[in-house]
Amino acid sequence: MNAFARTLVLLLTVFALAGACPDLFGQEAGNAADSNATRLRDKYESLKPQLSHNPFHRELYLESAETGSSLKGDIYAVVDYPFATVKDALDDPSQGPANWCDVLILHLNIKYCRPSTSGGGTQLNVNLGRKVEEKLSSTYRVQFNYRSAAASTAYFQVDLDADTGPMSTKDYRIVLEATPVGSGRTFLHLTYSYGYGMAGRLAMKTYLSTIGSDKVGFTTARDASNGQSEYIGGVRGLVERNTMRYYLAIDAYLQALSSPPGKRLEQRLVTWFDATEKYPRQLHEVDRDAYLTMKRNEYRRQQSPE
Repeated sequence: MNAFARTLVLLLTVFALAGACPDLFGQEAGNAADSNATRLRDKYESLKPQLSHNPFHRELYLESAETGSSLKGDIYAVVDYPFATVKDALDDPSQGPANWCDVLILHLNIKYCRPSTSGGGTQLNVNLGRKVEEKLSSTYRVQFNYRSAAASTAYFQVDLDADTGPMSTKDYRIVLEATPVGSGRTFLHLTYSYGYGMAGRLAMKTYLSTIGSDKVGFTTARDASNGQSEYIGGVRGLVERNTMRYYLAIDAYLQALSSPPGKRLEQRLVTWFDATEKYPRQLHEVDRDAYLTMKRNEYRRQQSPE
């Protein structure tokens, strides 16, 4: 891969990390968590048909949108873990940031993640790279602000955001919100969105017409030329693939909590890889041994002092 193509891959990986929950734009941090819980449970009720009948073979609904100079992907899903377990893992003030790094590192393109504190706030220092092992000096760093935006016994929301990135990209956000839906199960809403300028638009267009031209997402649309349903490609396909990868990382992290601490890393890696291989058309990139070896090494590096 030449230098230009590699830059494009890094840029598109950064795009995949961005996110925001459109339902929460403009809300103040002091808004009552119980009203958010009600809103999210109403969404769960409205999505029950889609959660029960879909091509994912799990209770999951995915959607994406492209509007002007921004892109967005959403996943709504039911996970078989009690709300308290999910909240303690991903919204705990002391452990949440480090746990999020253990989630993010499962993704092929995340090469490093380390929480830090500065100015009274918490940040996640995230390095993005290619789908192979490489030195950190060859990767791109994005600093996300970490914030527990709302919490109660029936709701939580975690925000990760970064104002700027490479090639005119901006307003990266990752938002996770959750509420219990009974019988030890939790309803999650994970959203990614980001903005970009002319340089970012050109980079995406170039990537998707060259090395990313055969990539597709999960949504199907009717092809006007032949009347057949086809998976969408382009930037929406890109957002959908990475939205799914990060959702599967969250699920793999939660599943591994039932394992002894010394075995959790291996459990997370195996669970994530096996889950992605259930959608090979969209998510297959490397073989199992290559992934496991790379991630074991990257995780060790992540635990070492910078």
